[in-house]
Parts: sequence; C-alpha cells; structure tokens
Amino acid sequence: MRLNYIANALGIILKYIGLVILLPIIVAIIYKDYVSILPFFTAGVFSIIAGYSLRKFVKNAYKIENLNDIKKSEALFIVALSWITFGIIAGLPFLFYGLSPINALFEAVSGITTTGATILTNFDFPKTFFFWRSLTQWLGGLGIIVLFIAILPQFAVAGRQMFFAEAPGPTEDKITPRIRNTASALWKIYIGLTIIEVGLLHWAGMPWFDSVCTSLSTLAAGGFSPNPEGIAGYHSNIISWICIVFMFLAGASFILQYKVLTQRKPSLFFKNEEFKTYTGLILIMAGLIAISLVLTSGYEIKQAVTDALYQVISITTSTGSANVDYAKWDFLPQALLFTVMFMGSCASSAGGGIKMTRWILIYKSMKNALTKILHPNAVLNVKIDNTIIPNDILNQTVVFVFFYFLCFAIGAFLITIIEQNTTIGITSSIAALGNVGPAFGNIIGPMGSYETVHNSTKIIMVISMLVGRLELIPFLVMFQHDFWTIKDR
Repeated sequence: MRLNYIANALGIILKYIGLVILLPIIVAIIYKDYVSILPFFTAGVFSIIAGYSLRKFVKNAYKIENLNDIKKSEALFIVALSWITFGIIAGLPFLFYGLSPINALFEAVSGITTTGATILTNFDFPKTFFFWRSLTQWLGGLGIIVLFIAILPQFAVAGRQMFFAEAPGPTEDKITPRIRNTASALWKIYIGLTIIEVGLLHWAGMPWFDSVCTSLSTLAAGGFSPNPEGIAGYHSNIISWICIVFMFLAGASFILQYKVLTQRKPSLFFKNEEFKTYTGLILIMAGLIAISLVLTSGYEIKQAVTDALYQVISITTSTGSANVDYAKWDFLPQALLFTVMFMGSCASSAGGGIKMTRWILIYKSMKNALTKILHPNAVLNVKIDNTIIPNDILNQTVVFVFFYFLCFAIGAFLITIIEQNTTIGITSSIAALGNVGPAFGNIIGPMGSYETVHNSTKIIMVISMLVGRLELIPFLVMFQHDFWTIKDR
C-alpha cells in the first residue's frame, strides 16, 4: 500500500464529509434553532481541517493529481477508513446534545450503516438533531463513496475499485462502462424516490418535517424516525403502506430499477432471478406470519397482512422500522420473523444482510453438489439470469457466508456473556451485523432502546455494524500479512 495515495484519497473524502455535515445548519436556521449551529459547524470544520492536514503532512500526498492507478488493496483500506472516520465525525454533533462519547458513536455508526438501532430513550431534542440522524442514514444508504464518485472528478477512474470495495457483491454489476456514470445514475434514482415519498407521506397526513426525515430513512433502509414510536406513532395504515412500497424499493437493486425506467420495460423485474426470489420470499414469509397472527393472536385478516408485510419487508431490507410492537406477538410469528433477519436484500440496493444473490448461489451450488453424487461425470454450471458464474466467485461466496455466520456467532457469544441474556446476545448480534437495528424483547425490541446495554456490548455492535455494512471483505483482507506491506510508490 502507498500511504500517500491513501492520505490523498482520505483527505479529499474528509473535506467533503465536512461540507456535508454543515447541511443541518440550514435546518437550524429555518427552525430558529440557533443553538444547533455550533455542533455541526464544529464537526464540519474539524473534518475539513483533518482532510487538508492529511494531504499536506503525509509525504508527497498533495502532489498526486489523480488516483487512476489506485490498487485494490488501497481502495479497500480507503473505504474502510472512510467509514470509520465518517462514523466518528458524524458522532461529534451528538456530544453537544448531552450524549456520552460511546452513545454518540453508537448512534452515528447506526445511522451511517443504516442499522437504525438507537440508544435514545428521550426524544426531547430539537429538529436539527433528528434531521441529522436521518441524513446520516440517507448518506450511508447508497454509500458515501458512491456519492463522491458521482460528483468528484478525482474519482472518475479510480472510483471503480472503491465502488466495488464499498458494496462488494458477488458480481460486479454496473449500468455503464464508466463507473462514474453508474454512480450518478444510482443517485438520480435514489433522490427521485426520496422526493416522491416525501410528497406521498405528507399527502397521507404526516407533517412536512417528519415526511422528510422518514423518507430519508426509508429509502436508505435505515429506520430512524423523529417519532418516539416510529411509524407506529402515526397510527395510519396508509402511511404504513407507503413505507412498505418504498422499503421494498430500497431493498431492490437500484441498477435494475434504473434499467426498468430507462428502457420502460417493467417486465425486466420478472426476468431478474434475484428480484423474483426477493419478492417471493417476502410474500411467503409475510403470508405465514399473517396466518399465524390470525390464528394465535386473533388479528383481523386485513391488519394481519399489513403488519406482517411491514415487518417482513422492514427486516428483510434491514430497515428496522416498525409499525407495531412485534415483541408482544406470540412465539410462532416472532420465530418466523427472526428467520427473516438472515434473508437480506438485493445486491446494489440500500439494504443490508447477506444479499439474495449469495443465497441463490449457495442453493444452486448445493444442488449441483448433490446431483454430482448421483451423476459424477455430469458437467454442471451455476447460472444466474443465464449467465455462468465462475468458480472463483462461487468459492468467494461460500467463504463470505461462512465468515458472516462466524462473525454472528462470535458477536452473539460475547454479548450473551456480557449481558447474561441469550435473547439479547443472539438477536442483537444479527441485528447489528445484518444492519437490521431493533432486535427482540422488551429492552431492545422495536419500541425499546440499546441505551441500557453495557458499553462493551455497544462497542461490539459498532464493529459489527461497520463490518456488516461493508460486507466483511474490506475488513477480512486486513488480516492478511501482504495487505500491510507499505510502499513509497
């Protein structure tokens, strides 16, 4: 790795992160919340100074005019460092509102990774505070690196390595040969859907400010809300169904959505194997939970369908929002909902989790392995959408899923020991790693908070949230000795 390249890229990113953090000042001025100007001005200036300092004081960093020959290891490290530093800097404004350093870091990382887990028990904060919470999710939903690739000429070529380092799906799916055009197209879809949802939520009766914050969180598959009870606090099935639609879209591939819109062919949705699997599993699990709610809890069918579908889509897409306190459900629907935490959304979406494409590859690989037992000489290929998947990608997928469950098991074990509570240990571990947010139980359930858990648990969850959001790869490669070979050029 070349330190000057890393310092140059990270310096640029920190400078523009600082400019982004200044945006809530506009909200503070609009609502005459002048006390909230200082937190964001301080954090913004700190980030900008840190960015300039990196480029100035690291040897030869400022001399690099472009990053076109950036290496994959460097891109992975830059992306990991960018998210870690963004989480730290995003938490600085929260310190001014009385949050402890650990809680501020937890809330910020939960925001940028779109996890939606919160430590808040008191919602008596100014509007600027809640706007920043939602904005962190919106920025993290599609990815801060993808944003900078779209708008910064320095990353026009080098952005390819960083683009796929930030969201390393099983395959490199893009819209155009130029990665910057792909990033721009994704952000156009993202912004357009956000604006549409804001209008629909306000039409349904939600105040303008709440509509903006909810839309920023929903399209990011985040889940933060200015309402203490989340979506449940608005007591409206219309609002719930609007959120259902946009959470579903947040968990679907934005690249696929772009192709559907530009080619004007809705049929492309039903030709895409991942989208069909994603939709089918959501409908199956929502149907099973709705039936169990009717049979075990005396739900009316209409309400059972609404609540079941909302929760399944929310957890599948890792939004973590809730329109009902599912911690009060009977054991069967809760057990079914817990399995949904492992499903994951589509690749190239704002959602988290293992991703549907990986599950499809695992299933087809297992099916071929069983077929080989009966037909040893058969030549079998794994295909998705009639495209043969190379063996190295299949091997990487198996390794990814193995390490995903290993990280989950380690996190669950450590948190269980710390909290002396198996439910908190298991459900909070997957809620953090899968970027789901709320877990199960009265303490950390959909209407609960992580404020009372031990600080060690919060640190473990912060690490899990970052690892889960970047899909393990940038962090796993850091354990290889060759990764840390430092070069001058």
